[in-house]
Amino acid sequence: MTLTHNTAASAHWQSLLEFDRQHIWHPYAKVPNPLNVLGVISTSGSHITLANQQVVVDGMSSWWAAIHGYNHPDICAAMHQQIDTMPHIMFGGLTHEPAIALTKALLNIVPPGLDKVFYSDSGSVAMEVAIKMALQYWISQLRPDKNRLLTVRNGYHGDTFATMAVCDPDSGMHPLFGHLLTPHLFAPAPHLGFDCSEDDSDSDIAAFEALLSQHHPHIAAVTIEPIVQGAGGMRFYRPDYLKQVRALCTQYNVLLIVDEIATGFGRTGKLFASEWAGITPDIMCIGKALTGGTVSLAATLCTQNVSDGVSQGQPGLLMHGPTFMANPLACAAALASINVLLNSPWQTQITYITAHFSQHLNPLKTLPGVVDVRVLGAIGVVELERNDLGLQIQTIALQHGAWLRPFGNLVYTMPAFNIAKEDLQTLTDALINAVKQVLTRPGQTLSIAQI
Repeated sequence: MTLTHNTAASAHWQSLLEFDRQHIWHPYAKVPNPLNVLGVISTSGSHITLANQQVVVDGMSSWWAAIHGYNHPDICAAMHQQIDTMPHIMFGGLTHEPAIALTKALLNIVPPGLDKVFYSDSGSVAMEVAIKMALQYWISQLRPDKNRLLTVRNGYHGDTFATMAVCDPDSGMHPLFGHLLTPHLFAPAPHLGFDCSEDDSDSDIAAFEALLSQHHPHIAAVTIEPIVQGAGGMRFYRPDYLKQVRALCTQYNVLLIVDEIATGFGRTGKLFASEWAGITPDIMCIGKALTGGTVSLAATLCTQNVSDGVSQGQPGLLMHGPTFMANPLACAAALASINVLLNSPWQTQITYITAHFSQHLNPLKTLPGVVDVRVLGAIGVVELERNDLGLQIQTIALQHGAWLRPFGNLVYTMPAFNIAKEDLQTLTDALINAVKQVLTRPGQTLSIAQI
């Protein structure tokens, strides 16, 4: 008997997926994986073609990175050209034009005063470098006693050990390792609400200042996600809070590290979320959307004061050096992505997405079981009372033609900026139908930690 093409392809993928299930460790999963992962055979724009030939709209832009959608021709062309010339070269003692051109482009768009760039290969590592940079700065200033960090609750900065130590210690993803991590200081999370007035701000910033005032002789830096707290709760807070944090760090002689890995390159409606507060941090981390979601690249930027403080001390060298630092292929992709962004009507696109999310998602606030709906820039969040419905919502959304990946009690979407209007409608329809169906007819529940 001769198998048809579809039958043969199905059998082929069943074999691949079973191998994957037994041998490949996925994010926040176990091996063997008790849950099915979906095979993907191609991407294009905001579309993902699954192994079963279903085409779905990507509501996650590959964990917020593919801001131009997939396979953008300008980025692909730059990568093809670079891979034919020099896909990689070590950065120790050598340099290359893609890194230099990318650095020039970055320094033209980041908050003023940031003028030194250290490249790495992931957001977590960029934050590790930022923390090490801040600690080494104070060691070089003969202040090794300034070796603690202050951050806010509901934050997330990565999965490596230094970054886990400044993620939320209770409700975050890493309490399992709490007894192994360097103890740091946690202020209450800023009040929820991007549009909160200054009259609402006293208690949260007062609590932050109280910790800073008490402990500043031993605090090296404050770490914070500007305006949007991402994986720690998808919380939006007012720009004035961040502005006051900047002022307090200056007042108490503490460095400010902002984590723009999720928010950088336009996601909130500004190129960088720090712009909402009009501030320049001492150190800033970027990643995710840096290459338009094509290859891994991240960077840690700092002011000349920080770089001088490290470079003029002992040993005078920043003690970090990733093997694939400033990879030429990634730098070429990043430069092309920045050019695509700056030459596109991205602000108009973000404004349209914001209005669409507000119109279509906000009515869910009245649904029993929904705690809140939040919209900022190209971010839409539905917060539920229950935290065990994510897998059902994901499954139903797929049936309606959209890929979502809820976590905990949060159903959220961050699509590509240039998503077609009909695809955006498909995305929100799928999300709304899935939330309504699950909340009105909840079935068997699974913990989202299993997904």
